[in-house]
Amino acid sequence: MATHNGFGVEIPFVNHLGFTLEFMQGGQSELRYEAQPEHMNSFSVTHGGATMTLLDVTMATAARSDTPDMGVVTIEMKTSFMQPARGPLVAKGRLIHRTATMAFTEGTVYDAEGRVCSHATGTFKYVRRLPVDGRNVHQLRVISTD
Repeated sequence: MATHNGFGVEIPFVNHLGFTLEFMQGGQSELRYEAQPEHMNSFSVTHGGATMTLLDVTMATAARSDTPDMGVVTIEMKTSFMQPARGPLVAKGRLIHRTATMAFTEGTVYDAEGRVCSHATGTFKYVRRLPVDGRNVHQLRVISTD
C-alpha cells in the first residue's frame, strides 16, 4: 500500500528515504528524517545527496503550503554544508516570495541538538497535476505565464 506521509501525493523516493512531514502551512514546512545505514557516506554521517533531497523536499513543501493542490518542480537550488548531519534531523522550510508561477524558498537542516548542518535556497515552478489515461500516474503541465 502506498503511503503519502502527509505530502498529499505519492513520492517513492521520499518514501524510500523515510521523510515524514510534520508541518505544512502558511509558507512554512517541517520534515523529520533519520538516515538509515545505506544513506550514510564514507564518514558514517548522512550523505550529502540525502541531505540535499531533504532540503529540496522541505522547500518544495513550503512552496506548496498555500496551494497544496499544485505541484512544484525544482528550477534551481544552492546548498551550503556547515557541519556533518548526524542522528535524527529536522528540516525547516520557508516560502520567501512567490509569483503566480514561481516560488523562492529557503530551507535549513538541524541535528538533534539544534545545530545547523546545512542550508539551501531554491526556486520552484508551480505546475498542475493531470491524470494520465485513467491510471494513478501524474503528468506535469507547466502553468502558462500569459
